[in-house]
Amino acid sequence: MISTSFTGENRWKFLLVITLMLVNWGIEARKWQLQVKGIQLLSFGQAFKAILAGQALGFNTINRMGESVGRVAFLKEGNRIRGVVLSFVGSMAQIIVTFIMGIFSMIYMRAYILNAEHQLEGLSVFWVDGLVYVLTMGIFLFSLLYFKMSILIKLLEKIPFIERYKFFLEKLEDFHWKELIGILSLSFGRYFVFLLQYLLLLQVFNVPIFWLDACALVGVMFLVLAIVPTIALAELGFRGKVSILLLGMMSSNTVGIIATAAGIWIINLILPAIAGTLFILGVRLFRNK
Repeated sequence: MISTSFTGENRWKFLLVITLMLVNWGIEARKWQLQVKGIQLLSFGQAFKAILAGQALGFNTINRMGESVGRVAFLKEGNRIRGVVLSFVGSMAQIIVTFIMGIFSMIYMRAYILNAEHQLEGLSVFWVDGLVYVLTMGIFLFSLLYFKMSILIKLLEKIPFIERYKFFLEKLEDFHWKELIGILSLSFGRYFVFLLQYLLLLQVFNVPIFWLDACALVGVMFLVLAIVPTIALAELGFRGKVSILLLGMMSSNTVGIIATAAGIWIINLILPAIAGTLFILGVRLFRNK
């Protein structure tokens, strides 16, 4: 059943998912260029290598927090710590997008999916409403900090350990609101690429769900994955469970749902991490010489 999904009419969809992986990381490379241009100009090729290297080093860290370490390996030695700090801007933008779209997805799920026939195990409508209110307030404050970096820096400088290294935080204040909107727009672009990949793979593995319902349920899943701390190696099992919990409300094809989750995990995380490992080895060999 699974093997036949890659042939015939669905073959082009699977190939498109792989192509979209390159688009996804290409967008992230452009984001990285914008984030570090205040300290160092990078070509698109250098930025793309840095992104994949970040995937390799972030693979075994919680919520891939080690990505920034891999990315700054392609910066000049004096810029690396500031590069790690500047990477938080892109992370904040992606979190804002994930939460905003996740909140809208929860509202849609609450209005059009949850009913007597379709219920979330262990989560009543009352709790869904409560989560929407709490997350909306939280992301509003988080977005305020994103566009008012000076407020964030002042809060961080109150921490004694960080106050001693405030020099590295100064570049955060140099971002113009137009640049922040640009980074946020690219983050939205990445989000929709992720959604399209999921929709295509659900079709490849014969999981018949109305596309708008699928977008909402996948959006809720992205939100859950962003909130719950995991490492990429263990994320597959968790992603599979959440996928079955959500998408399983609309389809009984459990095998197809798990195959979709596994396919996204392999294509978007494993393949880039392998390529990034090769780039990291290349940097180390060059420096040793």
